[in-house]
Amino acid sequence: MSISAQPSTRGRPRTITHERITNAGIEIGLSNITFVGVAAALGVSHMALYKHVPSLEVLKYLVAEEIFKRWQIPVPEAKTADAAALAGLKEYLLDFTASLRELVKNNPGLTPYLLRRVASTQSMINKIRQHHQEVSERYQLPIDQARWISATIAFHCIAVADTVYSVAGRDPISEVDRAAEEAEMESEFAQSMQALIVGALTLLESNQIDTRFHTAQQQASP
Repeated sequence: MSISAQPSTRGRPRTITHERITNAGIEIGLSNITFVGVAAALGVSHMALYKHVPSLEVLKYLVAEEIFKRWQIPVPEAKTADAAALAGLKEYLLDFTASLRELVKNNPGLTPYLLRRVASTQSMINKIRQHHQEVSERYQLPIDQARWISATIAFHCIAVADTVYSVAGRDPISEVDRAAEEAEMESEFAQSMQALIVGALTLLESNQIDTRFHTAQQQASP
């Protein structure tokens, strides 16, 4: 959506809506948002914007929330048999981390709203909980294990992606070198995420074996 940066001086005042505010904020980018900038993009005065959004902090929250709402979390595949559940979960988590990486890459400044629970809005928390529930149901995991593995993978993926893209290309190098550097970093990023996923799944499987063993013992006890 293209938004004019020039205030309207004639005709009816422009309507300030949540959608227009967040669209303008997303186009400007969380890292660059100012009240004056968003107001200019909306074609209104910054004082008019203040009547709808009380502070810059709230403005950033609105934009971060909207970015997260628009993010299409990869959908877990159909429910699988026990033997194939963890193998399917590995492939899903690889897709999940790739999607998260792009979310962070394309939205500088979003990371604090993803990593810090106190910075997450209720709608963001609800979306995360729904995702945990889907992983639990599709891969036959107790909800606490689905929550643990999803949150563990997501936390490290977001943190690493933020570090990678915050430093990539800062030095005065050519565009060709910049592209090569980013490709190399993304390759290493993908390998590190795969290692993390394999390790987390190994731990998860070990815990599942221990749980089944203890359950069988309890059932066999007189």
